[in-house]
Amino acid sequence: MDPLSDIIALLRPSTAISKPITGRGRWGVRYAAHHAPGFTIILEGACWIAFEGEAPLRIQKGDFLLVPSSPAFTLSSHPGMACEPRAPMETAVRHGETEGDPDFVSLGGTFRIEAANAPLLLALLPRVIHIPASEGRSDKLGRVIGLIMEECSSEDPGKDMILPRMLEVLLIEALRAQAIAADAAQAGLLRGLRDPALGRVLRAMHADVRAGWTVAGLAKLAGLSRSAFAARFGAVLGCGPIEYLARWRMALAKDALVRGSKTLDRIAEEVGYESASAFSTAFRKRLGCSPGRFARTGSAASLV
Repeated sequence: MDPLSDIIALLRPSTAISKPITGRGRWGVRYAAHHAPGFTIILEGACWIAFEGEAPLRIQKGDFLLVPSSPAFTLSSHPGMACEPRAPMETAVRHGETEGDPDFVSLGGTFRIEAANAPLLLALLPRVIHIPASEGRSDKLGRVIGLIMEECSSEDPGKDMILPRMLEVLLIEALRAQAIAADAAQAGLLRGLRDPALGRVLRAMHADVRAGWTVAGLAKLAGLSRSAFAARFGAVLGCGPIEYLARWRMALAKDALVRGSKTLDRIAEEVGYESASAFSTAFRKRLGCSPGRFARTGSAASLV
């Protein structure tokens, strides 16, 4: 698989919650940060959303918003509204007046991703992705959003089965769109994949993670001098090539440990270490715990 498909496979995204969110009249609500990838598609009307530390943003019918890690935010019918604290719910939500047809309708929710490698998603994407309805209605992402809006407005049989699958495709398509966006300036894999020389290097490393890659060998593959390659890789990816490789090896190892179906020797061999002992030493140095303990807890953070 290509590097982006590799990472999506590790994240194993699925729709955790999707629900209608409606409102009528004047209203405002406030949510605390909950650190799960969140999304919303505006089906009717418009509202204002303001993420902590940022200016309010007006979102309207057809707009798509993806937040890789949901910070604290407010949602309101008009700017400057007093906002009541609310807790996330798994069922339909109504804001403002309880009687009468809503003048605002959206589909909102969260995605579930594999916790062990959740930071990979944050590293791939900017803090907020806003795709206005006025942009890209002819591209694939726009067509997926259109299909979801159409599905939400229907009562066709199988709706509850097909909508979560469409939302999962939407998340992947958002990642792909960021990978080819000309203005995606954030350092990381998506930016690297747009660079022809670095793209060759990334695909080679992902295709054979066990190889004894060196900066000199990767520079030759990129068609650059060693110094030029190292500087370009660091500027575009945000880290050196050997550091990138080490991080990817550890991501693969964490996934294998959480799944629990392979021995330590096999994991070590598959991610490019000469022995289980060498792998365990590198793992402990990078994550602060042994592979065995990580496998039992599912994350290094839970050990604190």
